[in-house]
Amino acid sequence: MDSAVFLIEFGAIILALGLLGRFAGRFRLSPIPLYLLAGLAFGEGGVLPLATSEEFVEIGAEIGVVLLLLMLGLEYTATDLVTNLRTHYAAGLLDAALNALPGAALALLLGWGPVAAVVLAGVTWISSSGVIAKVLADLGRLGNRETPVILSILVLEDLAMAAYLPIITTLLAGAGLAAGSITLAIALGVAGLVLFLALRYGRIISRFVSSDDPEKLLLVVLGLTLLVAGIAQQLQVSAAVGAFLVGIALSGEVAEGAHALLSPLRDLFAAVFFVFFGLHTDPASIPPVLLPALALAAVTAVTKIATGYWAARRAGISVRGRWRAGGALVARGEFSIVIAGLAVSAGIEPSLGPLATAYVLILVIVGPLTARYTEPLATAISRRRGTAPPDSHESLPGGPTPAAR
Repeated sequence: MDSAVFLIEFGAIILALGLLGRFAGRFRLSPIPLYLLAGLAFGEGGVLPLATSEEFVEIGAEIGVVLLLLMLGLEYTATDLVTNLRTHYAAGLLDAALNALPGAALALLLGWGPVAAVVLAGVTWISSSGVIAKVLADLGRLGNRETPVILSILVLEDLAMAAYLPIITTLLAGAGLAAGSITLAIALGVAGLVLFLALRYGRIISRFVSSDDPEKLLLVVLGLTLLVAGIAQQLQVSAAVGAFLVGIALSGEVAEGAHALLSPLRDLFAAVFFVFFGLHTDPASIPPVLLPALALAAVTAVTKIATGYWAARRAGISVRGRWRAGGALVARGEFSIVIAGLAVSAGIEPSLGPLATAYVLILVIVGPLTARYTEPLATAISRRRGTAPPDSHESLPGGPTPAAR
């Protein structure tokens, strides 16, 4: 590898990502679609294909996935997850049924087979935590009554990921029924064990990791996460699940300190991950799947709105809050790409990657628009029909509710 060419290429990628992120921030947009487009531009078939740095970008992408799931785990305690599972499991089941089935159905209709169907079901199921949290903050809705409902659904999706990722990892590896069942049992057993240890001994674990020196805390948490992720990957459980469980096991000041220290690293490597996914998608492969992607985006936007509306209604939220909850859940993003990336790396259906890219590009742009305009549009239609609900105060008493992600 020519080190000079590598530094030039990788430096150009990071600089371009920084400028794209700044551009997106100026217009209050998610940078994810711009990062994906950058990957398309730097990949094969793009305008500036990479020569020497792609291997390093691939490693950076793997670290990006690990850090995304670690930071997600740091946002919750084991108690939060158990409480949400008990209280909102019905909304989680509805969310899975309404939003996973369209993806699975399309894959089967296209003749891609059952494994691709399970993968595409995950792509359409999981909402984008980062985009939704940012949109809620930008719209000043963190204190709204429907916001805890939105966050509860997102938490349940995260918890489901701990079981879903080992399943697709096993399927993509082509393991037989017996081996696959053993792998899944190990994954669920490990997840259950970590939750139990976090509930009973979370303070002891956090005390072991804790350090007043930010440098030592960063090294211990990052090293522990990569070690556990690697062991999980070796056991075919999923490196992402291992990282997620490490995040859950940490709590209190340790979790807060690690979150602050690791946030810049997560943002850097997550951006590299999106570029890497784009690198493996030929821009010429997107137009043939654009119509299916548009149809799937339209259907699953409606099903997400229905999910949020039903969950908010079940929680006693007013009609306007129900529409806001539904509109906020539409965006897909980072975890849809993580799931699709596993399939692309495994060499499953070649068109799945381009379809997922187009699908995420569409909904990561449409999502903030539905969050902003679903409720006003529904209210305007109701007024024309003479059924508009009266105005009501929608904020929670005591000030804003902190975002869970």
